[in-house]
Amino acid sequence: MHTDGPDPALPIAVFDSGVGGLTVLHECLVSLPEEDYVYLGDDARFPYGARSAEDLSECVRRNTAFLLDRGAKLIVIACNSAAGAGIEPARELAAAGGVEVVAVIEPEAEIAAAITESGRVGVLATPATVAGGAYLRALGRQHRELTVTQVAAPDLAAIIQRGFPFSEAVVETVRSYCAPLKRARVDTVILGCTHYPLVRPMLQRFLGREVRLVTAGHAVAAGAQRILEAEGLESSNEKEGEYRFICTGDAAAFRELGTRFLQMPLGEVERVELAD
Repeated sequence: MHTDGPDPALPIAVFDSGVGGLTVLHECLVSLPEEDYVYLGDDARFPYGARSAEDLSECVRRNTAFLLDRGAKLIVIACNSAAGAGIEPARELAAAGGVEVVAVIEPEAEIAAAITESGRVGVLATPATVAGGAYLRALGRQHRELTVTQVAAPDLAAIIQRGFPFSEAVVETVRSYCAPLKRARVDTVILGCTHYPLVRPMLQRFLGREVRLVTAGHAVAAGAQRILEAEGLESSNEKEGEYRFICTGDAAAFRELGTRFLQMPLGEVERVELAD
């Protein structure tokens, strides 16, 4: 247990390129309801999945520095593209204050490797995440033989971000992304973007009910809980903690769309400008 680390009364800080990471925050609120949270949606720079690795790394540095400056006892990178490109810079920044960083990719890889029966695992993710190879590396560390099929879905996060209802053209787009995974006969698919759980029923229909879908939320929440317990950073709250939201784009639009992703009211959203 660290005695010179962050104050246990500080919040857990979560960030993403927009509202997608709210699917991860939702699981944290359910699993660790007594904790306080601050969520940063960098929606002015959405989508991260189309950005270069260098650009993503800088986004991660900027967001991490901002949240540490505001006060945080744990940083959660709730964006697969950002985690793949910038987790090491985030950890370097956070380590100076004794703060640890949890990201979405490794926990998903651990679960997928544990539950696949055939060893054939699919990854559905943004082009940046696929090109970066973070899932291939994470799955390669799981000490078992796996055959991995990656599919880049360049439009899917933006489609989900724009909101419902979906047209027949959208349905056909999602079906086309699932086709290579079906041909590869995978039995487990990692949803490698925090937006994707919002279309889980559609994905399950196209992939088949026997295919297991792995999402980040539950695994990240479990990882956060292990760190807090190990470091003695659990909240002393005896009732539900508070959560608040910050965005870099349009606050009203963030609140409206975010309510559907979080499945809970957001309340007031603070808008900030983070310089490039």
